[in-house]
Amino acid sequence: MTDACGCAEPETGHGAGSDGGRRRALWRVPTMRLAAVSGLLLAAGYGAGWLGAPGWLASLLQGAALVAGAVTFVPGTLRLLLRGSIGVGTLMTIAAAGAVALGELGEAAVLAFLYSLAEGLEAYATTRTRRGLRALLELAPRSAVVLRDGAEHTVGVERLRVGDILVVRPGERVATDGVIRSGRSALDTSAVTGESMPVELGEGDEVLAGSVNGPGVLEVAATTTAEDNTLARIVRIVETEQARKGTAQRLADRIARPLVPGILATATLIAAVGALLGEPAVWLERALVVLVAASPCALAISVPVSVAAAIGAASRFGVLVKGGAALEALGRVRTVALDKTGTLTRNEPEVAEVVAAGDEASDRVLTVAAALEARSEHPLARAVLARAAGGDPVLDVEDVMAVPGAGIAGTVEGRKVRLGRPGWIDPGELAPAVRRLQADGATVVLVEHGGRVIGAIGVRDELRAEAASTVGWLRRHGYRVLMLTGDNAVTAAAMANSAGIEPGAVHAHQRPEGKARAVASSDARRGTAMVGDGINDAPALAAVDVGIAMGAAGSDVAIDTADVALLGDDLRLLPRALAHARRARTIVWQNVGLSLAIITVLVPLALSGTLGLAAVVLVHEVAEIVVIANGLRAGYTRQPTTEGAAASWRHTGGAGHGVPVSRRR
Repeated sequence: MTDACGCAEPETGHGAGSDGGRRRALWRVPTMRLAAVSGLLLAAGYGAGWLGAPGWLASLLQGAALVAGAVTFVPGTLRLLLRGSIGVGTLMTIAAAGAVALGELGEAAVLAFLYSLAEGLEAYATTRTRRGLRALLELAPRSAVVLRDGAEHTVGVERLRVGDILVVRPGERVATDGVIRSGRSALDTSAVTGESMPVELGEGDEVLAGSVNGPGVLEVAATTTAEDNTLARIVRIVETEQARKGTAQRLADRIARPLVPGILATATLIAAVGALLGEPAVWLERALVVLVAASPCALAISVPVSVAAAIGAASRFGVLVKGGAALEALGRVRTVALDKTGTLTRNEPEVAEVVAAGDEASDRVLTVAAALEARSEHPLARAVLARAAGGDPVLDVEDVMAVPGAGIAGTVEGRKVRLGRPGWIDPGELAPAVRRLQADGATVVLVEHGGRVIGAIGVRDELRAEAASTVGWLRRHGYRVLMLTGDNAVTAAAMANSAGIEPGAVHAHQRPEGKARAVASSDARRGTAMVGDGINDAPALAAVDVGIAMGAAGSDVAIDTADVALLGDDLRLLPRALAHARRARTIVWQNVGLSLAIITVLVPLALSGTLGLAAVVLVHEVAEIVVIANGLRAGYTRQPTTEGAAASWRHTGGAGHGVPVSRRR
């Protein structure tokens, strides 16, 4: 609980991990056990009075109930007071002491019981949401089979070293992140990335800790230790970033901190005025009731519980939300900017067509292009090299120089060669072919050898299968969708049309700094999210309210720099993340509104004497229980269906229920 509540920290260590179910976990929270004891003693005390038992027995039982309940918050209150801090626990302690001084032992016991019950439920809610997050670590096995000195050895995961060769048999979980050294299999990565369909992987592919191996036997070279694998990083980052507070949470803190001393001053003033009026006992009691009625404990705890529940739930379906600020911002998003390459497309470009000029041969065009592209790291280079493989040997190239935003140049066979976009190179007689390829959505690369254009290569990166349905969902739900790309306007328009993005929302010919300017413009910046790879799009990701990294599982840079990371490689995680954040934000503000409404209604009723101490305590603490229960709703996820013309919902929960996707490598 926050300092505003003035209570001890929740027992986060209790009920963690597999505990045999919610009921058992609830009773493992010490505060909850003390609240139960307080309630039983309180019931016994009132029962003794109703049955005509001696008064001392009823008082003894009520006093014991008071002590059992007060133990849960009075020590924490005193520790805060010694540090010069006051909170809601301070108000409750004063109210209970005042009730005892007025001879209302039963009402003091009721206050202590109900407040301890609310404390216990909050502690349970907090441990439950953290337990869901920490359960990710349980997905990795506790031991692994390692090849050492030519023999297999079973070792604890804490003894794994980078470079160890793990043997992963069918049905086993991968113990830590690594690269497949031999073997091929289909792996279930749903618990980590949210992708419910198995992913086919082979030699050279990366595997993530917690993935379940399919039919094949794999040898995996470990690239991280168990303490630093993907699962451990996710848990560590989320637990650290949960300290970042969203707008609603900061509002709750801003209200609660000055409210507590203000309540104390008001209660003191009421008691002083009552003494001047000649009815000190009556007005002292009312002052105590006002003090309890205005307690902002529900306000102070409602937001953290909601945020923790929402972030924990998001991590279970493959979305890493880094703290309350990111969750709040994601729930406000109304404009979504999508990078084209690797986000809307598969980032697996292929040569669609080669057009040779004059009497040049297509194979010759590819050979010259491949000579330069062999020195390039651009995604299009891989497509050209893949198409040229098996043809003529790669020619020797000298003086290679990249020209940012244009292409690459060098010397091949003693003559200057340039490879780049139309505009940097004049297409000449190939202009009609260039326009045709661009209209078909291909990126065109011109090849110039010895000052003459010898050919054009059309490279196309196909849209993801889920791109159009995802864009359709976004537009149906009122989101403005932008597309950012470095491609030319014609190619970008063709790709946007296939994805269902309006022509006016396409920003073509964009370099990284241009993308940042586009998303930061006053027209677009109305709760804007940028979806990219977390590295090349860094300026744009930094310029928006929420930077979202796509396919970030296993990427240190993406996970560390993005506000939100889609761990899976499926774009349909985006609608689910947005819908989840918007629902969580609604729940947060419901709790803030309800908490403030309770204070607004109870204070005048307490001041007028309409409600006594017991009634105010009951209403206040029941309200606190309600906001905790409402906050826990943020931990239940709903998966939006992006297919079809109408949006529908189907309920899901827990790991392994992500968005279906099939990916081959």
